Amino acid sequence: MSNPVHTTAPATTEVTVWSLEQTSPDDLRPAAVPEGDVRIVRSEIPLPEFSRFLYTAVGGDIRWTDRLGMTYAQWQEALDRPGAETWVAYANGTPAGYIELDPQDEGAVEIMYFGLIPAFRGRRIGGHLLSFGAARAWDLAERWPERTPTKRVWLHTCSKDGPHAMDNYLRRGFRLFDTKVELEPEVATPGPWPGSGR
Repeated sequence: MSNPVHTTAPATTEVTVWSLEQTSPDDLRPAAVPEGDVRIVRSEIPLPEFSRFLYTAVGGDIRWTDRLGMTYAQWQEALDRPGAETWVAYANGTPAGYIELDPQDEGAVEIMYFGLIPAFRGRRIGGHLLSFGAARAWDLAERWPERTPTKRVWLHTCSKDGPHAMDNYLRRGFRLFDTKVELEPEVATPGPWPGSGR
């Protein structure tokens, strides 16, 4: 007689996911430009090391985990998609946060990732970065002529995000179009890419 095998189900967390959109560039309500030396620059060289730094620095304390298991090659593939753009906010020359744009079919552009490194939150940089990034989503086809002109800009946010995230989206003119509750597995941070030094 064999001994029964006892398995423990992985721990999960209930997460509320909200989807928001703009359907016209006229929907965008820009935030005021913050004081001081704040610049937003496109990262034109698709570099997994830099992208992963931004992802973990911005999302570490709010449990961004969906990309942590990606290999170096998978990360490079994501960055190399035609029309994919990363715009980085710098405060006095230091990376403060970023917004990543993902062009999709039929003129949709998703704001895949957006946020600030914790040390830069609360300085009015987030509204400015979101305003700038949404504007770049609307004019993305001007830089990528092979892409369909943008007809819709959309994003997800969730209950893991910071307490001011939803308010920022609504103030910038995004409208809620869907809400759902998901169960997400608890994932431990795996550290650097599995395998070799990459």
